[in-house]
Amino acid sequence: MTKKDDKLKEKVEAAVEFSPEMDRYGVEADVVDGEVMLTGIVDTIAEKNRLTKVVSKVSGVKRIENGITVATDGQITDRGVAMEVTEELKDDPRVNMKHIGAKSVDGKVFLVGHSDNPAEIEAAKHDAAKARGVTEVISQVKHEQAKELTPEQIFHSQVRNDKEDGEFKGL
Repeated sequence: MTKKDDKLKEKVEAAVEFSPEMDRYGVEADVVDGEVMLTGIVDTIAEKNRLTKVVSKVSGVKRIENGITVATDGQITDRGVAMEVTEELKDDPRVNMKHIGAKSVDGKVFLVGHSDNPAEIEAAKHDAAKARGVTEVISQVKHEQAKELTPEQIFHSQVRNDKEDGEFKGL
């Protein structure tokens, strides 16, 4: 590592250390020729993404390889992940639960439904990323005139077995 890389590493580590709202466990940075490799563990995918944003603002960073692992305390089932995402969506006034629901398969969250509001879809993606156990968020929300889901459709979107749901065959 060159002196320039050493100084950049110090700046990156300081930016990460003083970043607000970060629950991290030993996040480390290695720097070679201005390219930063982040390693460590965080609780949510939102924290992982936030780290990339924080580091990208550090002067001198040419490229970032985010090797951060998203971990949870103990096992969480897909049903548990979907429930956590649903709680995040419910808590956000920008998201109408009659428009957007969530399913989880191996930690990947699939947002489903219809919305005519791109901001609502983005808010739902952001909210899902904050939930414990989420490793990836994939939006399958159709951007069109919103169709309000019935309570029965919302319930089934959260508890239906993937193999029974035609939208998820082949996953």
